[in-house]
Amino acid sequence: MSTTAAKPSSITETVKSSKEAEAEAEHASEETLLFLRKVGHGIPIPEECNTNRFFSNFLRSFINVHQIQRGQISCTILAKPPISNFFGTLHGGAVGSFVEVLATACARTVVAEDKELFLGEISISYLSGAPLNEEVLVNAFVVKSGRNLTVVTVEFKLKKTGNLHYIAHATFYNMPVASL
Repeated sequence: MSTTAAKPSSITETVKSSKEAEAEAEHASEETLLFLRKVGHGIPIPEECNTNRFFSNFLRSFINVHQIQRGQISCTILAKPPISNFFGTLHGGAVGSFVEVLATACARTVVAEDKELFLGEISISYLSGAPLNEEVLVNAFVVKSGRNLTVVTVEFKLKKTGNLHYIAHATFYNMPVASL
């Protein structure tokens, strides 16, 4: 049994195949552009949002911290429309941003102030979308902390059900602050 694809038997079939491929590509491009317009492509950003640290301040406004201990932070996030996606769930990019902020804060509870943290890697598993207007419990905790490396896990669970929706792992490199 041969695994090679069948070759067109004539030039007419080759031309027809090329034209069909072009039509399919054009249709796919139109569909993609339509989707991008639906999710806000091309809408200008308001001028008041074009300031230093706007995103950090914006993001922090959704975090309600309940407890900070050595190696652990517990908080809640309300999945409001500004941080939700087109499908009515917490936006994946917002989840990633929350992971970065909370994992860094959690690592800071165990790493000495004279060491600089370098975020080397984040991995996030998106298990299920957190629905709009639902409260999400977020727990960040240090899994391992040594002289040169700190690993933090961040779990996002729906408050109503306790179901795990997102889980992330962040690896930080602990470096001495350079003295110049």
